Amino acid sequence: MLILGIDPGSRITGYGVVDAGERTPRYVASGCIRLKDDDLAQRLAQIYAGISELIAVHRPDALAIEKVFMSKNADSALKLGQARGVAIVCAANHGLSVSEYAARQIKQAVTGSGAAEKPQVQHMVTAALGLSGTPQADAADALAIALTHIYASRGLVKEGSYGGRQKRSRSTSWRHFRP
Repeated sequence: MLILGIDPGSRITGYGVVDAGERTPRYVASGCIRLKDDDLAQRLAQIYAGISELIAVHRPDALAIEKVFMSKNADSALKLGQARGVAIVCAANHGLSVSEYAARQIKQAVTGSGAAEKPQVQHMVTAALGLSGTPQADAADALAIALTHIYASRGLVKEGSYGGRQKRSRSTSWRHFRP
């Protein structure tokens, strides 16, 4: 089963293709879609075209993508959300299932720490896939996303497991609310 991992960005979108294999994941390809245009609509079109080409070349079975995180800069967060949306629509239009993972969950799955830094993620991706060199940061993140999907499909990553404490509310449903 081939997994296409996507690390979305409005300027650089990382990608990584990993074969789940029977026992150990195997590296297939990785790189970056570098967006050249200043016009946002054109950059989004380039993301769609780039992911479409990756799907045509590698024929993945599923797409895994990083979830949106809150950012101090609302404009950057909106652009990231648009880039994610384009990637998700592209996958859906090509009949792929889409799975989303939080950044902390990805770091936890790949490095053992939800607070890992980019160099740690790069190092662990290089080791896990037996790469001869270290991939560029965005490509390494995309490979980490693909690995997280593989680990999750094997039951090695718990849904909602982000390496930190989880809040529990007293009421689990709005139906429990009584005025």
